[in-house]
Amino acid sequence: MSVSLKQIRYFVAAAETGRISQAAMDLNVSQSAVTAAIQQLEATVCARLLERTPTGVTVTMEGSRFLSQGRHILAAVAEAVHSTHMSAGPLFGTVRAGVTYTVSGYFLPRHQMRFQASFPGITIELFEAPRDVLERALVDGALDLAVMLVSNLRDNAMLSSETLLRSPRRLWLAPDHPLTRAERVHLAEIATYPYVMLTVDEAKHTSMRYWTNASLEPKTVFRTSSVEAVRSMVAGGMGIAILSDLIYRPWSLEGQRIETRVIEDEVPSMDIGLAWRRDTKLSEAAMAFRDFMRFAVAGVGPGRPPVSVDHRQQADETIEI
Repeated sequence: MSVSLKQIRYFVAAAETGRISQAAMDLNVSQSAVTAAIQQLEATVCARLLERTPTGVTVTMEGSRFLSQGRHILAAVAEAVHSTHMSAGPLFGTVRAGVTYTVSGYFLPRHQMRFQASFPGITIELFEAPRDVLERALVDGALDLAVMLVSNLRDNAMLSSETLLRSPRRLWLAPDHPLTRAERVHLAEIATYPYVMLTVDEAKHTSMRYWTNASLEPKTVFRTSSVEAVRSMVAGGMGIAILSDLIYRPWSLEGQRIETRVIEDEVPSMDIGLAWRRDTKLSEAAMAFRDFMRFAVAGVGPGRPPVSVDHRQQADETIEI
């Protein structure tokens, strides 16, 4: 039998939070991805690990035993990655890292906190700026690397990049919106309703590319750089929006529900990753940060090829049991 690290990670997250939805949010994946991974794990071990309840999930007796072992497995893998860098002694240094707005608000903080706990001798100096500013800073040597939307990267000649996570874009809408009647919708249907356009991190430019490719145009009623404004307006029924799973939350600040629907047409994912100057050798501290991010997001250790992560389907590293 084989069990993947992804399945263990998803099960532990669901068991610890008591809710599939919260585990999905913490892992930056869809609820269906968490559910499918846990079901596969239960089928492999031939035991029910979680009991589904109206308010979430609870751990069964078999699940409790597996949870303990699962935590040990994840801790051992994390320690193996950590000890690779620490084998020659603690690392010290400073990493000058650029971040774009979406990355700093919805992706980086939890990973940075874990990195700082693992590498207390390394200081991360963060610089938040738009994509074009970060690209110039990387080329000029003002930054060591950047955690950014690599799907927007322009200077591929001077910069190297790796995708850490691919976040699908879906339709956001209020529960009583007519388009909730179908599980999947087309851009042509979306175009007939009032639309709220997010502009931060070149979101407008990115969205207009796929709208133009479909020979359509959204009926935009409001443009904003605030994700929370989009969330509130969508939940309040003022419009609909197409945004990535990474920034999705099921509730607005006012406590109103937001639902999502899959889009049938080709809509690109929002890809988050690392970028650095192509002809520059990274410092040991910068390489430690890069390798840590690879593992933290995709379950990849140092010396392994980069893995692109999709919210619904992540790369499996299997463990024979």
